[in-house]
Amino acid sequence: MSSTLADGVTIGDLGEIALIDRIRHRVPPAPGWVTTGIGDDAAVIEPARGTLDVVTTDTLVEGIHFERSFVSAADLGHKTLAVNLSDLAAMGATPRCVVLSLVLPATMAAADLDMLVDGMLTLAGRHQVALVGGNITRSSGPLVLGMTAIGALRRRHVLTRTGGRPGDELWVTGTLGGAAAGLACLLRDPAGPAEGDGDLAGCVEHYRRPEPRVRIGTLLGRNRAAHAAIDLSDGLADGLRHLTQACGVGAVIDGAAVPIDEGARRWFETQGLAPLDAAVAGGDDYELLVAVSRAHRRRFAAVTRLARGVPITHIGELTKDRALVLRTREGDRALPAGYEHFKTQEAGGRRQETGEA
Repeated sequence: MSSTLADGVTIGDLGEIALIDRIRHRVPPAPGWVTTGIGDDAAVIEPARGTLDVVTTDTLVEGIHFERSFVSAADLGHKTLAVNLSDLAAMGATPRCVVLSLVLPATMAAADLDMLVDGMLTLAGRHQVALVGGNITRSSGPLVLGMTAIGALRRRHVLTRTGGRPGDELWVTGTLGGAAAGLACLLRDPAGPAEGDGDLAGCVEHYRRPEPRVRIGTLLGRNRAAHAAIDLSDGLADGLRHLTQACGVGAVIDGAAVPIDEGARRWFETQGLAPLDAAVAGGDDYELLVAVSRAHRRRFAAVTRLARGVPITHIGELTKDRALVLRTREGDRALPAGYEHFKTQEAGGRRQETGEA
């Protein structure tokens, strides 16, 4: 992550045209439904037949969402796309294309830009996502990475946060807490975990390169097994609050059922933290929280069978009572606080000042 190359080429040495050409030459040929791509004033794409467009956007800011001292340029490219794909997955959409907005410090190495784009394109290739355009501008301050992603789905396949009902079961993909533990480890030592500590190394990798649950999201949309869904960009506690507020319901979470990453569990314990609270409050996991009607259990079972090894765990249910309850062996208590958007706060050692609409 050096700020200059051996040959001295930085972003400040290159003009806008050279930077755009540098990106264009790394991008694979666009699919046939992209009629105008990179290099024009705007991209032109042909809608998928019989579908609705799903549009999302997200921005990552250096010093707020990441530190270049312990996150590589390739990791940043991956994560910029991953956080947007996660939003599309929560809506049940199939991702199609993205536009990228880069606000680049003049001292950033041109090679770092190459790695950033390559990290993004590698993930894009896995999900058949086309980079169709964007914008580049110079920054006198931090590196800022913005992206808008577009997906497609049929009208009857739309998943939202608002459809949950009392009695619906709550399910979560993957495991929780890994990214929070990985970030905490890196904040203490940017070099990362000691050699041989594979569990913690896995947590660090989970923070640096989250895996958006695109396949599960599209399956949920297609078979209409879920009443509501949300991605857990800012943790289970935050996601559950957003979902229940949108539905006008409450929830009871079975603390013993919450799938905590084992490496994260051990890390939290060594730091004197309660693993359950830390995992529930921690962010950056980008898993999906789903509300499923008991009447749709058979449909939902089909999704779990096709999840390609990703665990999906039943952790609680929605209730008429608007309270958010965490049920533990010691008794019921309030759900731990998650992130509060637009309020500067410490969140696992980092500042968190952003939200999503």
